[in-house]
Amino acid sequence: MQVPRIAFIGAGNMARALIGGLIASGADRAQFSVADPSAVALDAVRGQFGVAVTTDNASAVERAQIVILAVKPQVMRTVVTALEPQIRAHRPLVVSVAAGIPLAAITNWLQGHERVVRTMPNRPALLRCGVTALFAAAAVTNTDRQLAETLLRTVGAVVWVAGESELNAVTAVSGSGPAYFFLLIELLEAAAREQGLAPDVARTLSIETAYGAGCLARQREFSPAELRQQVTSKAGTTEAALREFETANLRGIVSRAVAAATRRSAELAEQYGE
Repeated sequence: MQVPRIAFIGAGNMARALIGGLIASGADRAQFSVADPSAVALDAVRGQFGVAVTTDNASAVERAQIVILAVKPQVMRTVVTALEPQIRAHRPLVVSVAAGIPLAAITNWLQGHERVVRTMPNRPALLRCGVTALFAAAAVTNTDRQLAETLLRTVGAVVWVAGESELNAVTAVSGSGPAYFFLLIELLEAAAREQGLAPDVARTLSIETAYGAGCLARQREFSPAELRQQVTSKAGTTEAALREFETANLRGIVSRAVAAATRRSAELAEQYGE
């Protein structure tokens, strides 16, 4: 896999996931430069991947053709504003993996540089089985869009959204979504123990059932609704359990939960983008 020179600003989990995914896809690690204020984080990245590291963000982006912003939203403005002279001079493609930072804020901090793609990956990307939604500024070419997609595809599936505001719903579904499934696994495990199963048996059954169900759904041969129907015999055990979910209005609970997360994502985007 051939990639241009890439500067990673931030050496956290998502940056490491992308570096690992790119190297596993055949990218030359000599093309990477990683910047972070933490010497401990840089030592870990250098030891794991053998890439060039620095505590100086400006030197990292000096010759980069792609700049990946992988810092916490709270420090994004400070980091981007400081990099503005280098980015304006060299005009790289900027890819943001920071949650909640609107494109308008990034382009404003970069004094009008619009070659920016905003992405929303999720935590399973750390195992290269994540999903990332992307949205590009109007000035981003099809070539740049394809390049950004290729980069993020190394850590999982990718989708493009038509409007930037849709990233709030993306955050609520796939960004926060793993926690919803973890909660269901946790509750299923607890219920199994209440029925007398040993703790290790309850945990294994819950985790592996979630994994297997996900694998079946991922094949996309049948819709989730069709798969549910296939394992629900009339007047059987599954139907009895699903009836309890319906009585408790699980559909309404999930709908309200995702709506709440979407609203909070929009609030944080407004806060961080100021």
